[in-house]
Amino acid sequence: MALLDEQTQAALRQYLERLVEPIELVTALDASDAAKQLGELIEAIRAASPKVTVREAMGDEVAGGRRPAFAVTRPGEAPRVHFAGLPLGHEFASLILALLQVSGYPPKVEQAVIDQAKSLATPLAFEVYVSLSCHNCPDVVQAVNAIAALNPNVTAVMIDGGRFPQEVESRQIMAVPTVYLNGVLFGQGRMELPEILAKVDAKNDERVRAQLAQKPLFDVLIVGGGPAGAAAAIYAARKGITTGIVAERFGGQVMDTLAIENFISVKETVGPKLVAGLEEHVKAYDVDVINHQRAVGLRPGAAGEPAVVQLANGAELKAKTVILATGARWRELNVPGEREYRGKGVAYCPHCDGPLFKGKPVVVVGGGNSGVEAAIDLAGIVAHVTLLEFMDTLKADAVLQKRLSSLPNVTVITQAQTLAIVGDGQKMTGLRYRDRASGEERQIDAAAVFVQIGLVPNTDWLDGVVARNRFGEIEIDPRCATNVPGIFAAGDCTTVPYKQIIIAMGEGAKAALSAFDFLIRQSAA
Repeated sequence: MALLDEQTQAALRQYLERLVEPIELVTALDASDAAKQLGELIEAIRAASPKVTVREAMGDEVAGGRRPAFAVTRPGEAPRVHFAGLPLGHEFASLILALLQVSGYPPKVEQAVIDQAKSLATPLAFEVYVSLSCHNCPDVVQAVNAIAALNPNVTAVMIDGGRFPQEVESRQIMAVPTVYLNGVLFGQGRMELPEILAKVDAKNDERVRAQLAQKPLFDVLIVGGGPAGAAAAIYAARKGITTGIVAERFGGQVMDTLAIENFISVKETVGPKLVAGLEEHVKAYDVDVINHQRAVGLRPGAAGEPAVVQLANGAELKAKTVILATGARWRELNVPGEREYRGKGVAYCPHCDGPLFKGKPVVVVGGGNSGVEAAIDLAGIVAHVTLLEFMDTLKADAVLQKRLSSLPNVTVITQAQTLAIVGDGQKMTGLRYRDRASGEERQIDAAAVFVQIGLVPNTDWLDGVVARNRFGEIEIDPRCATNVPGIFAAGDCTTVPYKQIIIAMGEGAKAALSAFDFLIRQSAA
């Protein structure tokens, strides 16, 4: 059976018609089955375009000597973009983009970002550990590949953790994507190109502060780029008022969501695809999107003065009204060992990190939809899943519980209070819990624990500014107004019940209409 089906091969030929200059694939294979598959992939790429040639590696010039591996380069140039393993699954798009960008096809980012990448003068060697089922990993791989394609001082290696388990074990990598820079741990989790550039470019903060200082007074400034923030921006811009969004990451938590099956009129989709649609829709209007900037303070306006949103880099943005749409993040267990072993067995994304624990026992904490879905997905990868639920029954939908009960390698334990994550100092080795019915303490030996116990609002930075309830949610009235005039809030960071994407969008639209009404009344007054 061919590695690439006819439809994929046809798409590959179509993509490679866009090659600007000839490229060369430099191979470092061995006698493994994986190398045979990689050789087949290389041959498919070579056959797809006359601008592609292939040669064998000399010494360790490809992927630091890892095999099987290959690199993409221009003929006569030292390879800078490398793949250690087989870039299929989610990483197939990373491969296609690497082929195009090494040939001279420009990345689809702003020219300022391209110029910044080209200006880096320090040698940078990125190593990105991935799993092919991880939907967050391609963003990081594509980002560092783009920098390497643009800058001769930069190299980038994608490393499939499943193909190099000894390396993963020696570096104690238990979460993906994990990035090393010049041999030192650089970061974990989803990162986009501007974020990575900001971390490696010493002059970035100064440059960004100067740019933000030129921003006008906004009629409405939305803090947060998730569904609520995007909807608020669209509704505000349609009213013809000066609108801006400032977000740490456009799309928010939806970017980490895979199966979305309850968004009305869309039978099924995935988070990144939905976010791409949101961003396209927002940018169709006159909205100033200020991405990769974290708000750390809010100073409400008084006596006709504008409100001021303070950013982590020291910059300030001013607005007549503000809509807080900062969403929520995964709730932590808050037990001993959780933070110590985060990324070393303690995980929050089963889709990303599950393959790293293939054939090993794991624990899932949480019996709601997220927890049960995680247990179902993991059961097909790991040796055994133990699902812990604090209450006496699971809270997940009946259809999910039925599916879970059919799996032979899943154990469900209810009335279980998690007490601690235990480990050997390098990685977690188990979890201690209390049986709430008997009071007895027990321990489960496991290679990983996946925490799926709900959400906590991203409102810590608003302490003392707007009224919040005991859960940290911003208190709002039916019009999304807070207790501070001119400050509105929408979505998962508020007291609105039922944290759902479609509800957040509706609340965002409502908040924008309320902000517009506030501006009209202020103007009339």
